[in-house]
Amino acid sequence: KVGWYNAILQPGFHLPYPDDTLAFVVLSTPSMFDKALKPFVNKERLKIIRDPVDQCVSHHLSRVKEKFPDQKVDVIFDYEILPSRKPKFLAQTAAHVAGAAYYYQRKDVKLDPWEKKKIYGVCIHPRYGGWFAIRGLLLFPDIQVPFLEQSAPVDCVSTEEKRIELLELFNFHWQDGRYRDIIEVKERYSEEQKAYFATPPAERFRLLGLTQEAQ
Repeated sequence: KVGWYNAILQPGFHLPYPDDTLAFVVLSTPSMFDKALKPFVNKERLKIIRDPVDQCVSHHLSRVKEKFPDQKVDVIFDYEILPSRKPKFLAQTAAHVAGAAYYYQRKDVKLDPWEKKKIYGVCIHPRYGGWFAIRGLLLFPDIQVPFLEQSAPVDCVSTEEKRIELLELFNFHWQDGRYRDIIEVKERYSEEQKAYFATPPAERFRLLGLTQEAQ
C-alpha cells in the first residue's frame, strides 16, 4: 500500500495517492538479460535511441498496462526524477515496504564503525542477493486495499558482522560486486551480463551490436 511507503518518509518524498492505494514494485532477476533484453534488442534494434535496458523495461511495463484496459495504471520508472532532481520514488524503500528485498542501512548496525563517513544502504534479496535490480513502480489509483496485510522482507543478512561487511563492500568496493554475494544466492548474472553492466553506458550499444546511428 502507498501508505506503508509514505509512513516512513519525509513529506517531500510522499507519493500523491491515498494510503490504501495498491502498488507493485517491479524487480528484474538475473535471467532478465537473456529472456527480455536480448530478444527486445533483436526485435527493436532500429528503435533503440536511449538506454536499452530502460527501453526494454518500459516496453514490458507498457504491455502490463495493456492487460488492464479497464483500470488506470500509473508507472514510475527507477530512473525518473522530479524537476527538483529528486527521484520520483525511492526504489529501495519501496522494495523494503513491499516485502520484496531487505533494505540494509546504517541504522541496522548497532556498533557503527564509520564515524563521519557517508554510508549508503543497499537492498539484498533472499534468493538473488545483490544480483537483481528494482526497475519501477506500478500504481493502481482506483484500487483501494484497506485490508491488505504487510509482509516483512526476509532479513537474510542477520548478523551484525555480516551487515557491517555488506555496507563496507557496497560503499567502498562496489565496483567488484562482492557485496552481491553477501549471502549464498540461487542465481547470479551471467559473465556476458556482468560485462555489459561493467561497461560505461555510452559503449554498451557496441556490445549489443547496435550501431552508432542507433545511439
